[in-house]
Amino acid sequence: MTVWAGAVRAADTVKPSHAAAVWHPAHFKPAIDNTSDEQCLSCHQEILERRVLEQSPAGVTASETLAWYQTLNTYEGPQETFHRRHLATPLAKQLMNLKCNTCHQGNNPREEAPIPPTDSDAGYTLRKMVNPKTCLMCHGQSDYQIMGLPGPWLEVSETFGDSCMTCHIAFRTHRHQVNFLNAEAIEQAGKEDADVCYGCHGGRAWYRIAFPYPRHSWPGIAEQIPDWAKDRPSESESRFLVGMPGQSGQPAP
Repeated sequence: MTVWAGAVRAADTVKPSHAAAVWHPAHFKPAIDNTSDEQCLSCHQEILERRVLEQSPAGVTASETLAWYQTLNTYEGPQETFHRRHLATPLAKQLMNLKCNTCHQGNNPREEAPIPPTDSDAGYTLRKMVNPKTCLMCHGQSDYQIMGLPGPWLEVSETFGDSCMTCHIAFRTHRHQVNFLNAEAIEQAGKEDADVCYGCHGGRAWYRIAFPYPRHSWPGIAEQIPDWAKDRPSESESRFLVGMPGQSGQPAP
């Protein structure tokens, strides 16, 4: 018998049907918050075993082309699948600490969209397996206007010595303190190569909008809150803070 996300099933003797698996407690709150990657991969291992096609149906070989995520020099190695890029590649292991439930928070097949439709956020993800707001945290556009830059980063980077730390050595110095990132590794890598910063902050943008990051306090922060920040929270979503130093009983640094 195997204990799995608060439920017990005879893993070696009974193979659940697809319909039963869809309604497994691990796919729903609150069990999904405590479901480990090992438990997820016991059924979904194929997501890490898949590989990109060596050649597309049109005859284009992966080895002779660049995928969009390879256009920054921080990416190493051949083309990889979506999930492997977030969990298994050298860059993912160096800078990220993503778990399956960082992105996947479950979805109720009965409530994929509110019926009847509402004019407010009903908390559903509209038939998507991941809330797009989660992706936006790392794949939004670079908000250079709010940062006060004279233009997009690629156009003005030389003005700042090709280093984000020219400004961020003093501004917004309390950053990356969430459980799905390796904060110290990111900070060190960002000092060595601005593409590490730009990769998530606009360089690999999936969206035309920027993510409205929480405005965490830092030493020397101005007392007056800018207009653009007045509606922003002062800390990240609680589930991204669980397990961080100083949170939920964890020792502070």
